[in-house]
Amino acid sequence: MPRTRSLGWAELKIGLLTVFALVMAGILIFMLGGEGGFFWQRYRLKTVFDNVAGLKPGAPVRVAGVEVGSVTRVEFVGNRVEVVMELSKDVQPRVTDQSVAMLGSVSLLGEAAVDITASSEGQPLRDWNYVPSRPPAPTISDVTTRATQGLEEVARLLAGVREGRGTIGRMFTDDSLYRQMGALVDSAEDVARRLTDGRGTIGRLANDPTAARTLEASLRNLEEVTGRIRNGKGTLGQLVEDDTLSRSLTSTTANLDTLTMRLNKGEGTAGKLVTDPALYNRLNSMAERLDKVVGELQQGQGTAGQLLHDRQLYENMNAAVTELRQLFRDIRADPRKFLNVRVSVF
Repeated sequence: MPRTRSLGWAELKIGLLTVFALVMAGILIFMLGGEGGFFWQRYRLKTVFDNVAGLKPGAPVRVAGVEVGSVTRVEFVGNRVEVVMELSKDVQPRVTDQSVAMLGSVSLLGEAAVDITASSEGQPLRDWNYVPSRPPAPTISDVTTRATQGLEEVARLLAGVREGRGTIGRMFTDDSLYRQMGALVDSAEDVARRLTDGRGTIGRLANDPTAARTLEASLRNLEEVTGRIRNGKGTLGQLVEDDTLSRSLTSTTANLDTLTMRLNKGEGTAGKLVTDPALYNRLNSMAERLDKVVGELQQGQGTAGQLLHDRQLYENMNAAVTELRQLFRDIRADPRKFLNVRVSVF
């Protein structure tokens, strides 16, 4: 009887140890099944996409192509889809606010994954922070859709050409435009023929050696002129090469600036004329009086005005001047006739 009780207790201990070992193995397998290690060695991040393209929980998360975690939850947030990820804390310094999350694929079969770019700049993201996202690269279906749209556009374009729309369509359907194009080609051929025959300026230049030599001589003269300028010869050359002339021009410009400044400040007669209203008013008044005097002369007022307009007064004054000149000539010819002096003594 005691032997039976001893055997039962031993089997019970073996069973308990077996169950405990299985439980611990299951826990270890469950905790080490992901790439992040134990739960205290992982942290969570979130991102938002417009379209997750079939992404499911358990999909891998990669940083710079290295698998460092997995997707734990995918759910709608408004019209967008929020993705929750668990990552190993070892990569936390490489996932910053400058990193970007985008959808990738594990294989050619299209199994979705989340790819995050590594960045050493910016601040590392903390637990439950959002990773900025961007649209994924175009898939085969996107390329196929765009190719289909391109073929449809080509088909519409060809239909428009057949209907005669646009320049190309008119070229295929409009005889007048075809004739115009033919006339344009004929004109181009005529121009080419004239050039070949040496007619016109370009034709002479292409066929006449004299014109070519004249052009070469002009180019040599131009080179000689530019060479003289580079060597400081002539006024332009001195202006380019001679610092003295440059300083003279600078000094002249400075003097002109000084003169302009003095004019603006009202210094000197010209400055006062520009800035002093009293001087301007006096000049204006003088001009008005001068206009008045000229007007009176034109109207024949006063002696000077009558002299300008009265013909009789002019002739009388002219006759008086003539007689006065004759008197002076007579006095010079015979002064005794006019200088008769009598002396009487009392």
